[in-house]
Amino acid sequence: MTNTLHRYGSPDSLRDDFIVFAIPTKKNAEGSVPKLQKFLEIAAKHGPVNMGGGKKGGFYRPSDRVTPLVHWRGRNGISAAEVVAGIDGPGTVAAVFTDVAKVKALLAELREADLGLSVNVSALTDEARQAAAEAGLVRHSVEFSLGFCFGETDRMPDRRTLELATMCGHGMVAFNLVQKMIHLVKEGRRTPGEASRCLARFCSCGVFNIARAERLFAASRDGR
Repeated sequence: MTNTLHRYGSPDSLRDDFIVFAIPTKKNAEGSVPKLQKFLEIAAKHGPVNMGGGKKGGFYRPSDRVTPLVHWRGRNGISAAEVVAGIDGPGTVAAVFTDVAKVKALLAELREADLGLSVNVSALTDEARQAAAEAGLVRHSVEFSLGFCFGETDRMPDRRTLELATMCGHGMVAFNLVQKMIHLVKEGRRTPGEASRCLARFCSCGVFNIARAERLFAASRDGR
């Protein structure tokens, strides 16, 4: 089970969304930190748009030095090396990609590295299966999300808000914040990239797909 299982959107909307996790089990948690760091070092070579650890966050993170001026000044993210160095205990680490070719190359290298960690690929199932097969791996299992089928679904936000907010599987990206960013982008007060990086800071696992978010914000701005 992964917190990225319920990313909302059509297959076309999810065509550039691939998340690769590494997770130690309870039995091999001890001594797993160097292995988790090695996973991220390998992932970083393949050009992820975001990556991080479940306890520290991804490239873009909240700051305890935020002032009202933050809304008018740019904030830089941290480097891949800083993400790797910040892994200091057992937990989940992940890297986010927009290109299935990069995922295939990563899986092939991870197969050779044989880190002894559980690896999970969260993506469209056919593409995940193909990526594993081309890396010489047999898929162990597969899980599907049935979507939002029950309850008062008429009270849910609009499609675009769900597409953006559910990229944080723990619900740390608020619907109202997403809608505010959409309005700011439409008004020309934020670029799609600025809005995407703003939302990414609230995803504490580092699995928010900044590139996909930027594409979705641009589509909203252009009336698509």
